Amino acid sequence: MKIIQKKSLGQNFLRDKSILQKIISAGELTPQDNILEIGPGEGVLTKRLLSGGAKVVAIEKDKRLQAKNSPLLKLKQKYPDKLNLYFADVLTINLPEILQKENFTDYKIIANIPYYITGKIIRLIFQQKNLPSLVVLLLQKEVAERICASRGKESILSLSVKYFAQPEIVAHVPRQAFFPEPKVDSAILKLKPKEKIDRSQEKNFFRLLKVAFSSPRKTLRNNLKNVFNLPEKRWEEIFSELQLNERVRAEKLSLDDWFKLLKLLDNQFSSLHN
Repeated sequence: MKIIQKKSLGQNFLRDKSILQKIISAGELTPQDNILEIGPGEGVLTKRLLSGGAKVVAIEKDKRLQAKNSPLLKLKQKYPDKLNLYFADVLTINLPEILQKENFTDYKIIANIPYYITGKIIRLIFQQKNLPSLVVLLLQKEVAERICASRGKESILSLSVKYFAQPEIVAHVPRQAFFPEPKVDSAILKLKPKEKIDRSQEKNFFRLLKVAFSSPRKTLRNNLKNVFNLPEKRWEEIFSELQLNERVRAEKLSLDDWFKLLKLLDNQFSSLHN
């Protein structure tokens, strides 16, 4: 069965075997692994995961791949005890229920994800109470570079990911590795979730980021003053304690800076409505 690419689903099928091997290597695959794959498409990556001995749960939105002669159904026939397929939108399916049903208490996520929902998928991954031990994503190069941005070029996206995990670009992938060929190059992004994540501060951390980046052209101090009602002298004390210039913009702060700022503003969040 030949699958015709659907632009509405952001489908670009990987064809380069060397890139597949790099994804497998980045995923540190073992025969004992449980793998959640998002958007398996033709099952090229799925096949490599299964042949490595892993158990795979694949979530695919394209209902055409439910046909009896589809490559995914053929893989299911070949690996009946190792592959379970769910034909649904990963953004709307009850993912915690699926993970519990499959007994995926310890699992990894390895996937070639649709570029147009990258941010939503990453948020979904780290919203899970039961986080994966490792995440390897094939995604747009520019997005991967934004996530791995160094201090001075941070964004809500990069800081959101770094709150939960250590990101690393494993390899760059040329557009010629796909069919049909996309308009952008890609990258293999490896995310290693942190052993300890402060869930008690998670909500306020993201509220703080939203305020701080609300007007990127404005200084951090001005953005904060629009929301947090503190005397001018207190702002001077906060910026002095953080050793930050009063004209600094939000993108210049490191993750550690944000944690310190969060602590200094801790008693201010009760006044926010969302």
